[in-house]
Amino acid sequence: MPADVFPVAVGGVWQPSSDAGGTFTAFNPQTGEVLPGEYPVSGAADLEAVLAAAAGATTALQAVPAEVRATFLERFADLLEADADALTRMAHHETALPLTGRLLQNELPRTTGQLRQAAHCVRERSWVRPVIDTQLGLRSMFGPMHGAAVVFGPNNFPFAFNAVSGGDFAAAIAAGLPVIAKAHPAHPGTSRLLAQHALEALRATPGLPTGTVQMLYHLPPELGRRLVSDRRVAATAFTGSRTGGLALKGASDAPSIPFYGELSSVNPVVILPGALEERLEALADELFTSCTLGSGQFCTNPGLVFVPDGAAGRGFVAALAHRFAAAPPGVLFTRDAPPHLEEVVGRLQGAGAQIEAGGRASGPGFRFSTTLLSVPGEVMVQNPQVLGQEAFGPVCLVVLVRGMEGFQAALSILEGNLTGTLYSAADGTDDALYAALAPLLRVRVGRLLNDRMPTGVAVSPAQQHGGPFPATTHPGFTSVGLPAAITRFAALQSYDHVRDARLPEELRDTNPLGIQRCVDRVWTAEPLSQPGDHHG
Repeated sequence: MPADVFPVAVGGVWQPSSDAGGTFTAFNPQTGEVLPGEYPVSGAADLEAVLAAAAGATTALQAVPAEVRATFLERFADLLEADADALTRMAHHETALPLTGRLLQNELPRTTGQLRQAAHCVRERSWVRPVIDTQLGLRSMFGPMHGAAVVFGPNNFPFAFNAVSGGDFAAAIAAGLPVIAKAHPAHPGTSRLLAQHALEALRATPGLPTGTVQMLYHLPPELGRRLVSDRRVAATAFTGSRTGGLALKGASDAPSIPFYGELSSVNPVVILPGALEERLEALADELFTSCTLGSGQFCTNPGLVFVPDGAAGRGFVAALAHRFAAAPPGVLFTRDAPPHLEEVVGRLQGAGAQIEAGGRASGPGFRFSTTLLSVPGEVMVQNPQVLGQEAFGPVCLVVLVRGMEGFQAALSILEGNLTGTLYSAADGTDDALYAALAPLLRVRVGRLLNDRMPTGVAVSPAQQHGGPFPATTHPGFTSVGLPAAITRFAALQSYDHVRDARLPEELRDTNPLGIQRCVDRVWTAEPLSQPGDHHG
């Protein structure tokens, strides 16, 4: 590997990639220009090196006091804040995301906040959910899985979801798992700077094994599948494309290794008749702003909107089309994105949708015009596989439906989504229709919203950033919100008549940590077996 190629992070140190798997470069999406620096595409030797180092770190990390992991997370956050200017400038060059307003004042603070929340959860430890049944002598809690956490970062959040700093990373470290981070090739320089600070925090925190944090920039698809299916891996967290995610999930399913994938979501928005009559222009403003935020490259972007057919609905489409046509083209993250969106828009047209504004790639750099399409509800119901697909860009499809039956038919054929939104009139005129439609939407989304766009994802213990397939691969988990996100990397562990001194601190009668617990009897019914009985 040439000397001017950036090294990979293996076993706590930077070292040259040991493979001749080729190199790649980053691009400036605004201009299309190649950015300085070459990054390695790792091969089998690098993969084995990080897996071996993670395996060596697994048992040692779980033996480290919780306070040490918490201190590492806080030191990492401090280092990121101290280098905020350089980090955000690099991310701006690689992603074209706004430096002020987005990266410096919003996303980086959210990232450091997540790291500190994770540290708090490590100390507070309620995420282990201890339960004690004193009558039967049983105690249970969540403890760390045995193995490494593999984290695949996406292209759209260079900090908050980055494989080496984001929510998945923070949750895995909080649970006590070493992390093998697979950076996204759209922002390798940003990931390199983040990994540098992670390793600095690691070295400054005595007691942590060197294999706690590792990072590879890129892997061929076959090695990605090998990574997630390796027995030294406890679980994988993935945010990215549906095609790539399903390929990795198929590989991890064979050895039954948990795979938490965020894959695809169109985030349906339903605007009921009273709301449209009441505030049409304001709703057009809200939807346009949400659709074009970050050039539509949010996993919660509202890409599918249902409105009543008729004068108000068509007026709403016209108001939106005016806004979309006047907007500048959106800058996309990768050079493959504009031709991909052209293909998606072509498929939508082929399935019966009509372009109201935009619909084409537009230079310089990686740009695509803000695009609005419309389609009758009955056409949508006939071809939901095509018309319900995610575009991942500044593309929105409005579906014009007729009456309650039209709304019900359209919502009934939706796939699983991260979010679903219902807008209704303030005076209650939509309440009966809301009551009929909300249950249909509720079972198809992770987060149900009323009267606001879904783009924002608050980092809250009550958050659910997940949902039914294909939004994610498991509807019972969230990738945002602590402590719940930690449990993706945890296993339920039970102790049967184990002496108090031999129990984890969280389960001891003395309860030295002061953790809130469910104690005594869990069930009021008689037990299926008596103490001392042992049946499978």
